[in-house]
Amino acid sequence: MTNRREFLTQAGLLSAGALLVPQILSAKPAAKAGLQLWTLRDYIGKDPKGVLAKVAKAGYSYVEPYGYSKKGGFWGLSASEFSKTLKANGLTTVSGHYGLDQLFTDGSYGELDEAFEAAKITGQEYVVIPHLADKFRKTGADLEMIAKRTNLAAERAKRAGLKIGYHNHDFEFIPVDGKMLLNVLLKETDPSLVHFEMDIYWVVRAGQDPIKWIEQHPGRFTMLHVKDMDKANRELNTEIGRGSINFKAIFAKAKLGGFKYYIVEQENFSIDPYVSITESSKYLKHTLLA
Repeated sequence: MTNRREFLTQAGLLSAGALLVPQILSAKPAAKAGLQLWTLRDYIGKDPKGVLAKVAKAGYSYVEPYGYSKKGGFWGLSASEFSKTLKANGLTTVSGHYGLDQLFTDGSYGELDEAFEAAKITGQEYVVIPHLADKFRKTGADLEMIAKRTNLAAERAKRAGLKIGYHNHDFEFIPVDGKMLLNVLLKETDPSLVHFEMDIYWVVRAGQDPIKWIEQHPGRFTMLHVKDMDKANRELNTEIGRGSINFKAIFAKAKLGGFKYYIVEQENFSIDPYVSITESSKYLKHTLLA
C-alpha cells in the first residue's frame, strides 16, 4: 500500500510532468540553417568531402550545391556519392542551382532532365534557376518567353515529383521595354508550381524593399538567400547581423512570405571563411529564427 509520503512524492512528479508536457508539445523545432556552397567555391572543388565536413561543423543542417553536370557530378562526386557524403556528415540538400541555359536557348529539356535526375538521387525538393545570361533578356518579348518556359519547366518538374525555383540577382529589377523581369515572372508563372528564392542582398542592392515585394506577392518566396550588405561598401558582403540589412523586419514577414528554407550565402570575406560562416549560422539560428 502506498503511504502518504510516497503518494505525495508521486503526485508531485505527476504534476511536474503534467506541466512539462504542454511545454514539450509547444516547443519550437530546432532552427535549421542552410548554406549555398558557392560561398566556399574557392575550396570545395579541391576537397569536397573535407569542405562538407567543415560546413556541418559550422552549424549547418543542409546545403545548396551549384555547378552540377552529368559528366563531372558535384565537384567530381557523382550524385550518389555526394548524397552519401552529406549523410555521413548529418547534412541534407533541399535545393540546388543548376545550369539550364538550354531551356532558354531553344526550349530543350536535356539539362533540365539531368538536373531532375540529380535532384531525385540527392533528395532535393527544388531545382533552382540560378541566373539568366544577358542574351536571354534583351527585349520585353524575351521576358515573356522566360516566364513561359519557366512554367513549362515547372510542369515537367511536377511530373517528376519536384519543384522549380527561381533565384534573383539585381538585373530582374531593371526595366526592359517597360517591363521588370521579376514582375513578369511573379505575375505570369503558376503560383502552385514556381517558387522563388529571394536573395535579400540583391533585392536591396537593386534599391528595392524586400518587404514590399513580400507584401505584394504573398506566399511566393519559399526560400531565402540570407546575405548581408557591408555597411561601408554596398558592393561587399559581411557576416549575417554585422551589415546594414534589417533582417529582423524581413523575417517578421515569414508567414506572409511563405518562407520555408533559409540559406546563408556570402560571396566575399574579410575574415576566415569558416569563422565567417559559423558566425552567420549562429546569428541565423539563435537570433533570426529563435
